Amino acid sequence: MFVGKVTGSVIATQKTDVLVGRKFLLVEPYVLGRENRETLKTTGRTFVAVDTVGAGEGEFVLVVQGSSARLTPETKPLPVDCAIVGIVDSVHAENRCVYSKEDNGTAD
Repeated sequence: MFVGKVTGSVIATQKTDVLVGRKFLLVEPYVLGRENRETLKTTGRTFVAVDTVGAGEGEFVLVVQGSSARLTPETKPLPVDCAIVGIVDSVHAENRCVYSKEDNGTAD
């Protein structure tokens, strides 16, 4: 599982029937900064994830990959390997808040 930021969406008009009606979002993983452990930094990678919680662009989310992505009731029958399973309210590390949704975020 990792924390990621929704950076966009994917539209696919041609897809297998079980994916019709599903929302796919672009997600960038974030990690604690190496030099500044008080902020989250992007890894520069991008994943396509099926959205199970109604996330939107700019939100930080919890993402699962691999077989774990098919362990929710919503994704069990889907041919996916990346799923958004939560919307992040805050992230705390080393006794500090490094991200807070209420503060409009503190991550880079």
